[in-house]
Amino acid sequence: MRHTRHGWWLDEAGPVEPRPPLAGRASADVAVVGGGYLGLWTAWHLAEAGASVAVVEADVCGHGPSGRNGGFVSSLWDCFPDLLERFGAERALEVGRVSAESVGAIGRWCEAEGVDAWFTPARQLEVATTPAQERAWLPLAHALAGAGVDEGELLAAGDVREICASPVFGGGLALRTAATVQPARLALGLRARLLERGVEIHERSPVTRLTATGVETASGSVEAGATVLAVNSATVGFPGFRRALAVASSHIVLTEPVPDVIEELGWTGGEAIADARTLLHYFRTTRDGRIAFGWGGGRMGFGSHRSARLELDREVVAVAARTLVRFFPQLAARRIEHAWGGPIDVSPTHLPVFGSRGRVHHGYGFTGNGVGPSHLGGRILASLALDRRDELARLALVEAPSKAFPPEPLRYAGGSTIRRALVAKDAAEDEGRRPNAVTRAVAALPRRLGLHLPR
Repeated sequence: MRHTRHGWWLDEAGPVEPRPPLAGRASADVAVVGGGYLGLWTAWHLAEAGASVAVVEADVCGHGPSGRNGGFVSSLWDCFPDLLERFGAERALEVGRVSAESVGAIGRWCEAEGVDAWFTPARQLEVATTPAQERAWLPLAHALAGAGVDEGELLAAGDVREICASPVFGGGLALRTAATVQPARLALGLRARLLERGVEIHERSPVTRLTATGVETASGSVEAGATVLAVNSATVGFPGFRRALAVASSHIVLTEPVPDVIEELGWTGGEAIADARTLLHYFRTTRDGRIAFGWGGGRMGFGSHRSARLELDREVVAVAARTLVRFFPQLAARRIEHAWGGPIDVSPTHLPVFGSRGRVHHGYGFTGNGVGPSHLGGRILASLALDRRDELARLALVEAPSKAFPPEPLRYAGGSTIRRALVAKDAAEDEGRRPNAVTRAVAALPRRLGLHLPR
């Protein structure tokens, strides 16, 4: 097994030549800090509006979470109960609908721009893999149906196994507005099209300071009328955002090509699937007949410190590999060829956060579900940076009240304790046991504190 920081998606997409670091003084209408999906989509929408843009990226665009995630293109309909609770029906519906538009918009963009990101429209399934998970999706299904949203389809166990015949699958829920992509191809495709349009991209240029007039790096600066901060989990490293989110990790294992197994499972529709655990498993097929299988049960990060275990955690990878075979016993004798992982930005509300602090406009908190919502986020941040008072700038996600996480080291210590309890709870339920009282109590703490984690 090849266990790397960047992962197979970026290997498959092929190498890119890094852009030169920022040197000296530059200027633009908008400086965008971060070259992942959110920053690149923001730059795209700004360029479409005729603004000059400078993207400043600490590494190489697309080589962070945007290039190594599961490639699930989702709307925010799967967060509809949270939207309802926080914003009421009218504003929740507005967010759900505009986020759903982004799913199709990404596919249309790929076609129009000639970017082969493997965009595949297909339903997204949440399924039970233990009795404890059965019916976990009913609050979502009832909320959608009660609001008149024709999005969720309840599936009996037999229906689920018609789609993918894992012996552990029970019932589930299918969300209709979804797709998958090869995530690195999408990110690098965005990068390439922005360069073709003349957008300035400065790579290997970590931003050291946000200033009143732009940004500074160790070797240069950009003077801009507005700045967009779009750096995922690295947001916690900037003043004013240290308690705004938590950092955790997620890891993926990837099989050798197994088209015969996929055919045997009947899993030929391209569906993205996740189980109904608290620390969920998520999995999908690839164009060349592999199965990518991820687990969101990785370690907690400490503040803005980079930890090797957030990206290369052999213990978490081993758990994911064992569970892959439990779900699909046909893979017991087949090779797992690749493994990788990385940090994700965990929102305290399970919803992304957008807003402005003077001339700095920010977006973060996708909680591992950013491929689709980051397109919407790019539209929102472009509107904020251009000082447009349009419907995007007025969405409920913009300047929404949000809880703060405890400061370090309490955030790390408390988050790690809760993670251990969640892992123990899920493991007990996988084995058909009831978790003990202490485990149940600690695992329930986030909800009792008003934190909607991690699902």
